[in-house]
Amino acid sequence: MPEPVKKAVSAFAKKPKTQEAEEGSSVVFEAETEKPDAKVKWQCNSKDISSGGKYLITADGNKHSLALKAITKEDANVYAVIAGGSKVKFDLKVISKPEAPVEAPAVAPGETVVEPEPAPAQPAAAPTEDQTAAPARDAPQAEEGQPPDTRQDLTGLFTEKPKSGEVTVGENITFVAKVNAESLLKKPTIKWFKGKWMDLASKSGKHLQLKETYDRSSKVYTFEMQVIEAKPNFAGAYRCEVASRDKFDSCNFDLVVHEACAAEGFDIRTAFRRTSNDGNEDSGELDFSTLLKKRILILNSGWCTCIRAVQVNTEPDKDVWNVLSHAPSSEYEKIAFQHGITDLRGMLKRLKKMKTEEKKSEAFLKKLDPAYQVAKGNKIKLAIEVANADVEVKWLKNGQAIQPSARYIFESVGNMRYLTINHCSLADDAAYCCLVGEEKCTTELFVKEPPIEILKNLEDQMVMKGERVELECEVSEEGANVKWEKDGVELTRDESFKYRFKKDGCKHVLIINEATKEDCGHYKVKTNGGESMAELMVQEKDLEVYQSIADLTVKAKDQAVFKCEVSDENVRGTWYKNGAEVKSDARINITHIGRIHKLTIDEVKPEDEGDYTFVPDGHAFNLSAKLNFIEVKIDYVPRQDPPKIHLDCMGRTAESTIVVVAGNKLRLDVPITGDPAPTVIWTKGEKVVTEGDSRVHVETTKGHCIFTIEGAERQDEGIYSVVVRNPAGEDTADINVKVVDVPDPPQAPRILSVGEDSCVVQWDPPLFDGGQPVTGYVLERKKKKSYRWMRLNFDPYSETTYEAKRMIEGMEYEMRVYAVNGIGMSHHSPASQPFVPVAPTSEPIGLCLDDISDTSISLKWRPPERIGSAELEGYGVEYCKEGTDEWIPAFQGLTNRTSAVIRNLTTGDKLQFRVRAYNMAGPSAPTSLAQPVTIREIMQRPKIWIPRNLRQTLIKKVGEIVNLVIKFQGKPRPKITWIKDGEPLSPTLVSVRNSDADTIFFIRKTEREHSGKYDLQLQIENMEDTASITLQVVDIPGPPEALKIMDIWGFNVALEWKPPKDDGNCEITGYCIQKAEKKTMEWFTVYEQYRRTNCVASDLIMGNEYVFRVFAINLVGLSPEPCTTTDSAYIQKIGIEYKPPTYKDHDFSQAPKFTHPLVNRSIIAGYSTTLSCSVRGMPKPKVTWYKNKMDISNEAKYRMLSKQGVLTLEIRKPCTFDGGMYMCKAVNDNGEDIVECKLEVRPQIAKEENKEIAD
Repeated sequence: MPEPVKKAVSAFAKKPKTQEAEEGSSVVFEAETEKPDAKVKWQCNSKDISSGGKYLITADGNKHSLALKAITKEDANVYAVIAGGSKVKFDLKVISKPEAPVEAPAVAPGETVVEPEPAPAQPAAAPTEDQTAAPARDAPQAEEGQPPDTRQDLTGLFTEKPKSGEVTVGENITFVAKVNAESLLKKPTIKWFKGKWMDLASKSGKHLQLKETYDRSSKVYTFEMQVIEAKPNFAGAYRCEVASRDKFDSCNFDLVVHEACAAEGFDIRTAFRRTSNDGNEDSGELDFSTLLKKRILILNSGWCTCIRAVQVNTEPDKDVWNVLSHAPSSEYEKIAFQHGITDLRGMLKRLKKMKTEEKKSEAFLKKLDPAYQVAKGNKIKLAIEVANADVEVKWLKNGQAIQPSARYIFESVGNMRYLTINHCSLADDAAYCCLVGEEKCTTELFVKEPPIEILKNLEDQMVMKGERVELECEVSEEGANVKWEKDGVELTRDESFKYRFKKDGCKHVLIINEATKEDCGHYKVKTNGGESMAELMVQEKDLEVYQSIADLTVKAKDQAVFKCEVSDENVRGTWYKNGAEVKSDARINITHIGRIHKLTIDEVKPEDEGDYTFVPDGHAFNLSAKLNFIEVKIDYVPRQDPPKIHLDCMGRTAESTIVVVAGNKLRLDVPITGDPAPTVIWTKGEKVVTEGDSRVHVETTKGHCIFTIEGAERQDEGIYSVVVRNPAGEDTADINVKVVDVPDPPQAPRILSVGEDSCVVQWDPPLFDGGQPVTGYVLERKKKKSYRWMRLNFDPYSETTYEAKRMIEGMEYEMRVYAVNGIGMSHHSPASQPFVPVAPTSEPIGLCLDDISDTSISLKWRPPERIGSAELEGYGVEYCKEGTDEWIPAFQGLTNRTSAVIRNLTTGDKLQFRVRAYNMAGPSAPTSLAQPVTIREIMQRPKIWIPRNLRQTLIKKVGEIVNLVIKFQGKPRPKITWIKDGEPLSPTLVSVRNSDADTIFFIRKTEREHSGKYDLQLQIENMEDTASITLQVVDIPGPPEALKIMDIWGFNVALEWKPPKDDGNCEITGYCIQKAEKKTMEWFTVYEQYRRTNCVASDLIMGNEYVFRVFAINLVGLSPEPCTTTDSAYIQKIGIEYKPPTYKDHDFSQAPKFTHPLVNRSIIAGYSTTLSCSVRGMPKPKVTWYKNKMDISNEAKYRMLSKQGVLTLEIRKPCTFDGGMYMCKAVNDNGEDIVECKLEVRPQIAKEENKEIAD
């Protein structure tokens, strides 16, 4: 059981806090330690300070203090106090001395000035344009067992992150982010977001600009987001994300937008002027004219109070906002009339925002963002800011308390609280909550899993039937999920346990027990980041002879041993002598140990001579050898007996040949006689063989001379002579020794040709066959990047040309060859040059005749349907005359285009054409024309193809460009003529360019004179075709004429005017009528897009005098100048009694009703899913989700979403236990409704559990 982690205990009972002080004053920081004898050290900017000069350090028991005298701006630093393992940081902020107050202006006699209530301090000035927003708050003090890790995350990309800022409406602000690209392989990409998902790249324009610069010297990218003329709705949370290949970083910041304050000393009541001339403020009619353009905004949000009373009113002031907030909606218009409010709609919008304003948190100054994202294996730091620096916070994960450990680190720095999660894993993907008393803030952490890469690829393998196969790969992460496929079909564990899947850390192994021919194929392993493929070949198991039995020559009473070695140790066999089975007895012993089979005959007799054969069981071949018996005849002679070599037996000659395999022991045992005992001399050619070589041993015993060579080599081959001498004479015998060996390796093979999955390889025979004829060759191949060679044949192949098949197209391979003779297999040859199996492409398709003339022809075709893995090099075009078989290239080399023009042909020839595609494998099959073509011009009627958009009148504005491309057909090339209004087109008016297939009509800058009808005429001999194009160039219209005031009654004025003389060459679509009060001359639109030439302007204000003007509107826009009335209209004042209208409130209440039900779902475990339905009801119903009739609203595994009546339940990474009946219940005051569905969660591998039980 692991030892529980001990929580760090602070050494301080009281901590110093950040303070503010004026220049020239003094400040004292106090701290209390838990132990009175604790040693305390003070620091400034991480440097130790001591008592003296500006600083005064005192200690009294467990109380310690630091005093600073005569503070200046330079003393505004970060200070710290250290005791034991605890360190507390705090700041000193120095503010300038306040300036002397300005004297109030003298008050005129008879006037009373009412002082406003003291207002809270104004916020800091917002940054101006091209200035980066400063942080909203200074960093508070920090306590920690060790200094907090303020370094940037190792995987971070920002060198400077954008900081939160504040701005006033109408001003500019810039956010700056910097990225160091010195260690990046690719240029970083940056995205700016507002809120959670809104990408600001699509919002660039008048109020938002995104800029990017690069400093080559420092290799730093600077990204800027400029907010221009800020609006109130710009406020909110923003996020900046930067990415480069597999690296990612993000940063959150806030923008606060303050409303602009009203002018100093402005009173809303002064806007409602009374038109009294007697000096009485309460008499006369109200004048609302100053509120037509100007909106008075009264801010009561608590931080800005901009209204001051400049006049004394005997009646108490009424707060209009308070009156509206407590009044029913039916009284709004009456209150607006009583208080002189003209912008009622704007005030109601503000009132709605005030009512729905969220209550500000008392415990948190800054909360967690809604969501965070981190890559698996990286670390992330969650930060909040609390209102009370001494408060304790509690961190929860999915509702469970988090204990501090090496992975979860808690930090407290002044008002900031941090939770650092190191080495994030998928288990950290959860909902996190920070709890302060009864208040809490939550967030979602998403852990992004990196793609699994294959580090070690699969290797091709060739095995024998019945053997065990292991295909192994290595991936980049332990415990990763991989998928195995054979020939495109996914492999699973079946009942026969044919396939087994093994995981060992990062290694994944596919095991096939007892491979069969059906297991041949291509096996593939897949991950979410790559794949690897290898080929498995299974061969029938042929018995291979490693050592054959050899002929033996022995003498009487000696031992004869026949020995052979085969490849399979389980194969048994039978020994035969002259066709009869040999049985074991006292002299004959038959043994089988592993792969070695022995037949041992003790005390050989003459009747043991014969042919011996070993026949393996179950295999159609045998091994044979001969046993020769040497009979030694000894003639008794007198004591003086000349020497004699006894090598003759059964009529054989003394000269014999002995064959020995290289590396084996050569032992020549020659019987000799002679009295006295002869001396023996062994020679090879002219040279006497002695024991100077450690491999050669010569031994003479009574009746025998023995010559032995250990490990026979090729140079030991030759004729050996043995000479025996004594005083009675001498004898000589020659023995021919032949050393046989495996052949030399063949030369490096040559690749003659390649196919889609095959190649033809050729090689030369070895220079030396080893003394035995070469019986065949064995070939091997491997992938260029692999180290495993795979044998292509087990039986020796007798030819020197071989076609290798079953290769992967596009993969690079190498080949090598072994030579085989009766002794064994040679070393391998050098590897061939690397080659890639590729096949020629399929034939091009769709070859057809495009054009023809008297000396040329134009052909076109489409690319082949199958290109293959090799790159297409081009196309070759050939032709031949009818009646011949000689194909002539149409041009030198190849063409990359799918069309060709063949020129310089003879008129009248009848030719056949064909096209072939070429790649590195050679030409494809040809595709030919259906029939030969006669080289002769074909006359074609002229035809003009007018685009659909030109069949109607083409309208262009003055100054625009006209560029028309009109295609036509006709052969030979037709004569092209353009005509305007019956006359040939002047080249100074319009530019025209003609080709064989089209004509281009171009006007660089249109004018009104370009309007008209243009005729295009094509003519070939007596055939012609014509087409027409109508061009209309439009301009802005002239002003209307004769605008008059026809009548005035009540609050209405009747106007009438005449259309403009110049309509801009298009129809007048309407008029824009505007009015202006004669005193201010501020124009307001009365009607827009008004089609008649007379109108009535209504809802005018009594007592005001108005003038009017009219603009003409056509397709281009407004006329540059208006037509204005010469006289004005005065609205007479009449008594008005307001009669408020009555409204009948409509009842919108409705019981909840599901408009779209839940649907039964069946999902796979481990993949997040959602259940959706929709509901309606008034008032908005309360929605509750249930699983198996249990409320799951507070379950961290589920997330409930509601948007526009659509309800969504998200189940994150469900398991089989999450299946069941899910119910959604909607309740309001008018009733309730429920909807249910069944969720089935299936395991990922259905048969895996059965197999685990069997194991």
